[in-house]
Amino acid sequence: MTSDPDLPWAAERPVLPLPPLQGELAERVAALGARQVNLYRALAHVPALLEAWIDWAWALRQQCTTPRALRELMILRTAVVMRSTYEWRQHVAMAEQAGVPREQVNAIAGWQTSDRFDEVERAALMLTDCMLTGNVPDAVHDELDRHFSPADKIELVLTAGFYAMVPRVLDAARVPVEGTEQPAPQAGPAGQQPSG
Repeated sequence: MTSDPDLPWAAERPVLPLPPLQGELAERVAALGARQVNLYRALAHVPALLEAWIDWAWALRQQCTTPRALRELMILRTAVVMRSTYEWRQHVAMAEQAGVPREQVNAIAGWQTSDRFDEVERAALMLTDCMLTGNVPDAVHDELDRHFSPADKIELVLTAGFYAMVPRVLDAARVPVEGTEQPAPQAGPAGQQPSG
């Protein structure tokens, strides 16, 4: 991707330094068996919010009773719709670890016309698409009710909602995919950019 500063929507320069996590945050991430991904390193500028983020994300990963593979399909669909390279790269690996076949990963962009998804998966993906466009009609809830309990539905709604937010945070903070980092400009006092 080449940068064109004349485009009003140009947004390629990094905006945050990404120092490694230190102390208790580093220990917590290591205890989870997680890596110090760039998203965590960006959020660590406000440690309390990174802690809350980890609590929420890991609750969705580990404390839900709906199948992890189903929720990973929803996350991959969100990455496609929101055009989030970062979210896609992180969750392709997680989806495959959760048992999502590569054929489904490859078909997620056109799930509506694919024969790779069963009725349960299609209901969850329909929910995801509707949440990304801002309205979940009664017909979608009726289809969800055929397959899921009220508790299951809440897990799916919260999964879709959280992972719809993730790409917006990644984009606004310009968090780079691991291995593509460029140095961020150093901020001056009170977060202001140095002049000159």
